[in-house]
Amino acid sequence: MPTGRRADLVSVGAKGEIWIVEVKSSVADFRADSKWPDYRAWCDRFFFATHPDVPAEIFPEEAGLMMSDGFGADVLRPAPDHPLAAARRKAMTLRFAQCAANRLHNLMDPAMGRGEAGSGFGL
Repeated sequence: MPTGRRADLVSVGAKGEIWIVEVKSSVADFRADSKWPDYRAWCDRFFFATHPDVPAEIFPEEAGLMMSDGFGADVLRPAPDHPLAAARRKAMTLRFAQCAANRLHNLMDPAMGRGEAGSGFGL
């Protein structure tokens, strides 16, 4: 995010909607996390995701909730929709695109990630 925070998962839908998912592996993990309220301002919908050993009741109602196991995930509680302002959506979409491009570049040219001379896609 432009604030320097890193969400566990960010998705951009076909219509440009931005979801952020914060994964919590335990009650202690959730209680130790004080940064999640900052994410709410950078997405249209904010979710927590966890597994069946973590009680769903600990997660705040103002966030959506996903439950996963080793085979998939279900949305137990939809996240409220809070449409982003145009400037903020543009900033997040640009950041998302830059991150995706960098990851693809590193996959295509691993030497770039190590600071070595590489093909740079032939450019």
